[in-house]
Amino acid sequence: MASYTAEQLRVGTPTEALVGNKTFTLSNPATSSAYFTIETVPNNTGSYTTQPTNALGAYSNFTSIDVDSLVTSSYIASVVVPEGNSSFQFNSTVDVAVSSSTLRATGGITLTIS
Repeated sequence: MASYTAEQLRVGTPTEALVGNKTFTLSNPATSSAYFTIETVPNNTGSYTTQPTNALGAYSNFTSIDVDSLVTSSYIASVVVPEGNSSFQFNSTVDVAVSSSTLRATGGITLTIS
């Protein structure tokens, strides 16, 4: 289990290894919605050519998050995070290697992955 601070997520921080079904628990202290994104690290030319498809998988068990706010591609997933505590589960189709994706958030969000 790893926890990420609002400052880490504001600037972007490398992810831990994500293997199997993981629960992303988010806490948004703001009085409005904020955003959480996980993005595969692009290659040295800024594209995703030859990069792993880290965002492909099953997203489920949304708690206090509108599933319709989820936007995904093969390399990026983003969701609107309401005020308060919320969570969702992600089961990637590939094993996400340490530091192969970046976690980002706005609005002072904190994150725990378990």
